[in-house]
Amino acid sequence: MFFTKNKKLKALLLAAALATSPVFIAGCGSSQQAAQSKATQVKAMQVLQTDAPISSEYAGQVVGKDEVKVQSKVSGKIVEKYFHGGDHVDAGQPLYRLDSRQYESAVLQAQANLAQSQATLSNAETDLYRDQSLLAADAISEQTVTTQQANVNAYAAAAAANQALVQKAQQDLDDTVVYAPMSGQVSVDDVAVGTFATAGNTNLVTIGTVDPVFVQFSISEAEYLKFRNIQAMQSGSGDAINVSVKLSDGTTYPLDGRIVQADRALAQNTGTLTIKALFPNPNGLLLPGMFARVKLTSETIPNAILVPQRAVQQLLDKTFVMVVGEDGKSEARSIELGQQIGSYYVVKSGLSASDKVVVEGLSSLTEGKDLAVTMVTPEEMGFSFEEDTTPYDTMTNSDSSSN
Repeated sequence: MFFTKNKKLKALLLAAALATSPVFIAGCGSSQQAAQSKATQVKAMQVLQTDAPISSEYAGQVVGKDEVKVQSKVSGKIVEKYFHGGDHVDAGQPLYRLDSRQYESAVLQAQANLAQSQATLSNAETDLYRDQSLLAADAISEQTVTTQQANVNAYAAAAAANQALVQKAQQDLDDTVVYAPMSGQVSVDDVAVGTFATAGNTNLVTIGTVDPVFVQFSISEAEYLKFRNIQAMQSGSGDAINVSVKLSDGTTYPLDGRIVQADRALAQNTGTLTIKALFPNPNGLLLPGMFARVKLTSETIPNAILVPQRAVQQLLDKTFVMVVGEDGKSEARSIELGQQIGSYYVVKSGLSASDKVVVEGLSSLTEGKDLAVTMVTPEEMGFSFEEDTTPYDTMTNSDSSSN
C-alpha cells in the first residue's frame, strides 16, 4: 500500500515537472528577446580618412565678355532692318537703314556750295595773275596786288571749308546704314521698322559674344587674403585656383574656368572684391544674366579625418559625436572641428580612422546605451564633398543636444 501511494506521488511530481518545464524555457527566451529589444537602433559610418579639397562657394552671375549697345550716328526713321532678334551677325554686317532723303539733299547742297566757292576762287586767282602782270609793268600799285592775294587766300579757305562740309554730308549719308560693330549674337530687344532713332541716344539692339563668357562674383576681404595668390595666378606665376560653377538646376557645368580679372579695390559700400572668371562656352549653354554658384578650390588637406555634419552635436561649449564603443555601447567623444567641406567637417582631434560614428538615431541616444548598429556608406546616406543631398530632420541633433 505504501508502495502504491509512493508511486502515485512520483507520478504527480513528474507531471508537475513536465507542466512547468515549457514555462521555464519560454521564460528564458523572453528574457533574451527583452534584452535585445532594449538596444537602441542606430546607423553608423566608418570615419573617413582621405585627401580633402578645401573650397569656397560664392553667388555669381554670367555676364558677356564683350557687349555693345548699337546706336545710330545720325537721326532718322528706320525704314529697313536686315536681321532678326537672336541672330548671329558678323562685324561690318548691315543691321538697319534709316531714311536718307534729307542727308542726300544735304550732300547735294554741300556739293553746290563747294562748286560755287571753287568758281569764286578760280576767278580770284585769275584776277591775281592779271594784277601781278600789271604790277610788273608798274600799271597798278603793290597794295592792289596784296589785297587780291588776300582775297584769293580767303576764297581758298572757303572752298576747303565747303569741301569738308561735303565730306561731312557724305559721311552722314553713309551713316544712315547702321553696321554691326562686332561679331556676336544680337538680343531680342531690337527696335522695329518705323522707330525714330535719335543719334547717340536710341539703343537699336545689343550685340554680345557668347564664347567665352565671364562669371562675375564677389569675395570678402578675409576670403581675398585666403586666396591672395589671385593676382599672381592671373600673371601665370602663382598656383592655379580651380574654378567651377553649379547652375540653378543643381548641375555642374562640365568645363572649368580661370580667374582673369580682379578689381583694383574693395567696394566701399559692401567691402567686397569683384572677381571675373572666364569660362569657355562652345555650346552656348551659359547665357548672360544666369545665376550660378562659383566654387573655388585652392588646396587639399592630405589624409584628413572627416566626420558627417549630421553626426556632430553641441552642448554648451562642447562639441562631440557619438561613437560605437568596443563593447557595443554608445560613447560620447569630444572633438575639435576644422573647416566644413560639403557634407563633412574636418576633425582636428578626437577621432581616428578606426572609429565608427553614429549618423542616424541620435534623437534619444545617450552615452552608455546598448546599440543595435547598422553600418552604412557615405553613398547610401547621400554624403559628398559637394553637399548633403538627403532629407534630414533637424530635430535629430537638436533633441540629442539636450541629453
